[in-house]
Amino acid sequence: MERESKINVGVIFGGRSGEHEVSLLSAASVLAALDPEKYQVTQIGITHEGTWLVGDNVLEVMNQGNYASLNPVALIPDPTRQGLYRIQNTQHGELLERLSQLDVIFPVLHGTFGEDGTIQGLFEMADIAYVGAGVLGSSLGMDKGVFKDIMHARGIPVVESLLFSRMEIAKDLDRVIGEALALAHFPLFVKPANLGSSVGITRCTSRSDLVEGLYEAARFDRRVLVERGLNAREIEVSILGNEKPEASIPGEIIPSREFYSYEAKYIDDRSELLIPAPISKELTETVREYAIQAYKAIDCAGMARVDFLLDKSSSGVGTINDLYLSEVNTVPGFTRISMYPKLWEASGLSYSKLVDRLIDLAMERKFDRDSTERRFKREV
Repeated sequence: MERESKINVGVIFGGRSGEHEVSLLSAASVLAALDPEKYQVTQIGITHEGTWLVGDNVLEVMNQGNYASLNPVALIPDPTRQGLYRIQNTQHGELLERLSQLDVIFPVLHGTFGEDGTIQGLFEMADIAYVGAGVLGSSLGMDKGVFKDIMHARGIPVVESLLFSRMEIAKDLDRVIGEALALAHFPLFVKPANLGSSVGITRCTSRSDLVEGLYEAARFDRRVLVERGLNAREIEVSILGNEKPEASIPGEIIPSREFYSYEAKYIDDRSELLIPAPISKELTETVREYAIQAYKAIDCAGMARVDFLLDKSSSGVGTINDLYLSEVNTVPGFTRISMYPKLWEASGLSYSKLVDRLIDLAMERKFDRDSTERRFKREV
């Protein structure tokens, strides 16, 4: 797609999520990769409270935590008034002033209100192209409980689990614990149904761990997943594309802790990434096939990282019969050392070219949406 003028790209980061800080890390790498010869970039930061901000060096200012130099803005869901609007305080109240046109939005928002379909719905209403999955793909990929049901229906193996509400945990804890203990022997994993980056996840090896884990997960979501624990290898593959998605070579995570926790991912810097994953050719192809099947099953678009667990309890390494699909992450970590871009780099696609491709896919998807009829007139 050739254009004479620069593409106006709005990069959105931060957000009302437990993954706010992770988003800032990813955004730094994306911003650095956007070629100023191709793109006119607007940085849009969203605070923990949900305020949208623009200005000079938004990412740097947000990392410092002092927003006084930034200006509040809004994206309104009216396609006839496309663009970003500055919110100005006047003696007559707040006024909206059009700030800039946006051709495409690159949301680098992990977790709630960024990866779950909510902000994608706003982009759809505003009729703006955006990178990544749509409303349906985002919400299905985000909700671990519903996602497992879909994978089960498609014949893709997933680890046994139970889903509980925050209210059940608060009002009927003994029953919840009893059902969880009946699911499988320890260890059990407890996690928020709608969150990522291992935020709120607890590996439980006792009843007291389980109680603590249930309350911890319920802090971050109203629905909590309890899953049978595995002695597993963690295999990941990156997917890129819309209607005809492609899979990268798989990689393996060797976590520095008991599992690939938030600390292991972002703090201690001692986890190891093995690219390509040291698995058989047959297992490699199965992982890639399952990943593409899952991607299509939830109507994903643009990108996703698909995570697998390879149970090594019986053989010590894991076989095809020990493979379980864990989740589809529709807004994967995007730092230069994150698995998603590193897998594509190992597959022959550089970080900057990957960012270019994602913007092209966003505009391709928008072109496809624009071909949908919005009015129906019955012929007489």
